Amino acid sequence: MSHSHGGGPTADVSVRIAWADDADSIAAVQVRAWPELYADLLPAEAIPTDVEAVGAQWRRALVKPADARHRVLVALERNRVVGFALTSPAVDPDCDPVADGELAEVTLDPTDRGKGHGSRLLQAAVDTLAADRFTRAVTWVNAGDDVLRTFLTDAGWAPDTAHRELDLDGTATTTVKQVRLHTAIG
Repeated sequence: MSHSHGGGPTADVSVRIAWADDADSIAAVQVRAWPELYADLLPAEAIPTDVEAVGAQWRRALVKPADARHRVLVALERNRVVGFALTSPAVDPDCDPVADGELAEVTLDPTDRGKGHGSRLLQAAVDTLAADRFTRAVTWVNAGDDVLRTFLTDAGWAPDTAHRELDLDGTATTTVKQVRLHTAIG
């Protein structure tokens, strides 16, 4: 999946299923991305900064996934992890866990945006959901995240009228409104 860009050196970019060895790299991307994603939603001390601790959680999830259809994809530039996506069966009560897959997260390293990684990651996630025989994909987006919402709607996703308020810290003091988008796949 390498694409050369007119005349310049070949940028070796790809997307693949994550390996257990990717755990710390995924954690590093997440720790760099979260302050930007959640800065206006969570107090700074509530945002994880310990790459090793986050990496240990990722390693456990990668070594022994909860379900064979829980997948982690990584976007690479040469061999450096620059983003990741999570796909799984959809868990919303109104979804069909056989037909509906969920794109649980698409996170890019803030320093690697605008290079097409997000589009490649989204396409690979949809291909993965289709390979897992889902016929529809859903994803939840923070209502205020116009960048992600526009990115998804440009890729053919549309709001399906479902919305929810997510309790971020378990105390109901920090909540974020989210809207659900969906797209037909396969």
